[in-house]
Amino acid sequence: MPQGKPSVVPDDGLTTRQRRNRPLLVVHTGEMKGKSTAAFGLALRGWNQGWSIAVFQFVKSAKWRVGEESAFRALGRVHDETGEGGPVEWHKMGEGWSWTRKKGTESDHAEAAREGWREIARRLAEERHQLYVLDEFTYPLHWGWVDVAEVVDTLRARPGRQHVVITGRNAPAALVDAADLVVEMTKVKHPMDAGQKGQRGIEW
Repeated sequence: MPQGKPSVVPDDGLTTRQRRNRPLLVVHTGEMKGKSTAAFGLALRGWNQGWSIAVFQFVKSAKWRVGEESAFRALGRVHDETGEGGPVEWHKMGEGWSWTRKKGTESDHAEAAREGWREIARRLAEERHQLYVLDEFTYPLHWGWVDVAEVVDTLRARPGRQHVVITGRNAPAALVDAADLVVEMTKVKHPMDAGQKGQRGIEW
């Protein structure tokens, strides 16, 4: 894609403008860090365009406020007070379920994930937002808590111009196949390899 231009122009009957403005399904997957970071960077661009942004966090603990949450809530207030940028909503699914899974049973977490997905599907049908960040949504898909086929069918049929970004490891093959853009984060080096723990401002 030299200078952002496609190497092939499909014979699909669409104009350049129509093709450019198609809504995208984006998947950030892979073993390395940076998947959510990249998604939130994209959300910043959308906010600057005046888009309505909705973030749904599926894994991180409901009590853990990551740096991006504080920043986007502040941007939401800027929009409410000045009209600059776009509106922002940030939602956490139930109690959250990190790797420790301290609260609730697995069935509780699974039902919270399903209810979170049902809410997203309702919003997609209503065309409520221009950009959805489904942070770490691949995990409830991978664990079988949310039906992959249903998710893929709903995303493919979503009306209007609604962009969706999904992050997390082990993205299901059907989701990857349905996506317009897929990025796999691959580790080359990581500070933890040298015994360094995560730090404030870098990991959260």
